[in-house]
Amino acid sequence: MSDSDSFINEVTDEVRRDALYGYLRRYGWIAVVVVVGLVGGAAYNEYSKAQTRAAAEAIGDQMLDALSTDGAEDRAAALAAIDAAGPSAAVAALLAAASQQDAGQIEAAAQTLVGLAVNTDVPEIYRNLAALKAAMLPSEDTATRMTALEKLAQPGASFALIAREQIGLMQVEAGDPDAAIATMRLISEDAGVTRGLRERAQTLIVALGGDITAPVPAE
Repeated sequence: MSDSDSFINEVTDEVRRDALYGYLRRYGWIAVVVVVGLVGGAAYNEYSKAQTRAAAEAIGDQMLDALSTDGAEDRAAALAAIDAAGPSAAVAALLAAASQQDAGQIEAAAQTLVGLAVNTDVPEIYRNLAALKAAMLPSEDTATRMTALEKLAQPGASFALIAREQIGLMQVEAGDPDAAIATMRLISEDAGVTRGLRERAQTLIVALGGDITAPVPAE
């Protein structure tokens, strides 16, 4: 390589370095802001997770304390007093309703469950479970209970088969064994039925004088 080529290369490299330093002086602050933003974002994310975890643990401790309360009425009151949101609120409400039912406060339990069933701030599965448990509470208004259960028993619903089982039990109470047998057959032949539920359905079919080997009639 000639001296002139070497000189040209050195000048070119120097110009590139000067240009790079110029870019750094002009735009280097952007890189600093990006780095600070990334670090700050990661720190805030970890802080937020820690806060959420701590809040969840606090709610859990309150539930455990409430469940350890002697007396169903006092336990229900302690659970109802828990200030929670989302799934935690749903669990607290379900536990409170169960304690209210244990204490014989059927109307209060129904109000708690109905309130949860219409609370759009909690996941749908909890709302459906609350509606199902509300429909399972003893009540003289059998027509309203049956309507609620039929809605919950629609294909694809979260607790469709459990709701259908309750319908069958209500049909037995109403003195309609044939309808109850047909309902239990539909349950026992459903592709999504659990083993326990199938066994309960078949046991009731036999108890009512039905044949578990008989074909399921078309709806």
